[in-house]
Amino acid sequence: MAERRVNVGWAEGLHARPASIFVRAATAAGVPVTIAKADGSPVNAASMLAVLGLGAQGGEEIVLTSDAEGAEEALDRLAKLVAEGLDELPETV
Repeated sequence: MAERRVNVGWAEGLHARPASIFVRAATAAGVPVTIAKADGSPVNAASMLAVLGLGAQGGEEIVLTSDAEGAEEALDRLAKLVAEGLDELPETV
């Protein structure tokens, strides 16, 4: 199982627009990914409601996981997106 631990780079956390950007990237990753708070239960990273339900705040650690083929690269891209708090999807997602 591939895993990435990363701090949320969006000041407002994973709410509204940042959550939408993340969910679109997770969906485009092409592999099933879960997301969780460091001490919480994992949820589907491609589900807007599930991601919003995490209530992840800016600076808080989250855990991205996947056991699919190609997961390492997908998690690297998603972790970078989250850590940098990007306002738009990068071209390589």
